[in-house]
Amino acid sequence: MTVSPGRPGLLRAINDKAAFELLLEHGPLSRTRLSILTGLAHPTVTQLLGRLETGGLVVPAGIDEGGRGPNAKLYAANARAAYVAGIDVTPHRLSVAIADITGTIVAERECPTPNRPAERLRPILEAATAQVGLQVGELRQVMLGTPGAIDPRTGKLGYAPHLDGWDLPDLDGRLTAALGTRVTVENDVNLAAVAEMRAGQAKGVDDFVLLWAGEGLGMALVLNGQVRRGATGGAGEVSYMPVAGVPLSRDVGRGGHGGFQLSSGAAAVLDLAREHGIAGETAAEAVAQGSGKFLDELATRLATGLASIICVVDPGLVVFSGEIPHAGGDDLLARVHSELSDLAIAQPRLALSSVPGNVVRAGAVELALAGARAELFKGS
Repeated sequence: MTVSPGRPGLLRAINDKAAFELLLEHGPLSRTRLSILTGLAHPTVTQLLGRLETGGLVVPAGIDEGGRGPNAKLYAANARAAYVAGIDVTPHRLSVAIADITGTIVAERECPTPNRPAERLRPILEAATAQVGLQVGELRQVMLGTPGAIDPRTGKLGYAPHLDGWDLPDLDGRLTAALGTRVTVENDVNLAAVAEMRAGQAKGVDDFVLLWAGEGLGMALVLNGQVRRGATGGAGEVSYMPVAGVPLSRDVGRGGHGGFQLSSGAAAVLDLAREHGIAGETAAEAVAQGSGKFLDELATRLATGLASIICVVDPGLVVFSGEIPHAGGDDLLARVHSELSDLAIAQPRLALSSVPGNVVRAGAVELALAGARAELFKGS
């Protein structure tokens, strides 16, 4: 067998990308520090910094006056090298964040969700990018998190009949053409899991599920560190899952709700709260005010659905996210854990999401940044 030597251009690209990622992670670094972190010789580091600076990816960042010996010149990732957009799309509200290549949010915008996205998304993004003097076409990546999921066979958004006007064939392609830059549509709960892996409870965890409980129910499945989407993109659409004690729903294929949604979605939680004399305009408000038998019954409902998931997947961790778990806090989580001790053989660790702010949007920005950073070194 003949082994081909590595191409110099490819090796340079690998080294350049590794150094750039270290600058993103650590902030400004000297040549010496980069040499230590990369394991590359000092002359090699000098050359790669020269390439990165010429390419506009690295900028001088002052002098390190705290080290021993002569003061060393510092280098930092150029925040202006690329920009991305992360967008959280719900049936009622659309939330946009513009981030520079370092991940710093430089502009935000919220507005009602348009029902003709191919026509109306561009003006929304134009208003956001204008805050920092950018054009929409200058964005390297746009990542949208939506209910439901794109079917890879048709490119059509499925499992989201409540997202009016978004069920277009080749949705990614239609939006890419409309905006003049690459657009990817991803399931919102999957993006919440991405954010959790990056900076939350699932950091360093290879196998876990994230259960979202709010107006709807959803789940992200992560195995071996990878989000699993399924053959039609519908992995994790647990709102359609039949559960014990709830009459079977035989119209889910025509937009009907499944048993888990009927037992534990926001409407069901509000009904349960009223049965226990608890007020609240939203499910989250009712759960925040609730206690005793109300929370016990809610915990039983959540644990019943979760037990089926655990028996199939056997995750090491279950992260709870969405308005209902956060409103219930540790009290609700402890009750779910108690119920699961009787309902499931495996006993995964349970945790509340620890990602601050809009977790779906945070995951969208994270995936968009990963794509943009890879693109910066593509073909080098």
